[in-house]
Amino acid sequence: MSNNNELPSLPSIRNLIISLILDIFGVASYFIPFLGEVGDLYYAPIYGAAIYWMYRQHKPAAILGGAIGFIEEILPATDMMPTATLMWFYAYWKSKKQ
Repeated sequence: MSNNNELPSLPSIRNLIISLILDIFGVASYFIPFLGEVGDLYYAPIYGAAIYWMYRQHKPAAILGGAIGFIEEILPATDMMPTATLMWFYAYWKSKKQ
């Protein structure tokens, strides 16, 4: 049994960093008003697939997270939600419970 005061594992930290980068790219569309929203059309499937792929060991949550991430990126003015980072917190919390 692991101690609750332990630091996250290296793969977990890697997923956190990737999640933060994915969320930062998602918010970047606000800096280029029209082109950013058009870019989201291309970024949305990449974002959704990346969330699913990184957290696929939590199958139902990964599918839901990927779908929410895709929808969040494809819809205008909804990019502020850090879906990938929230998925990391869920996966980390879930792994601590087990």
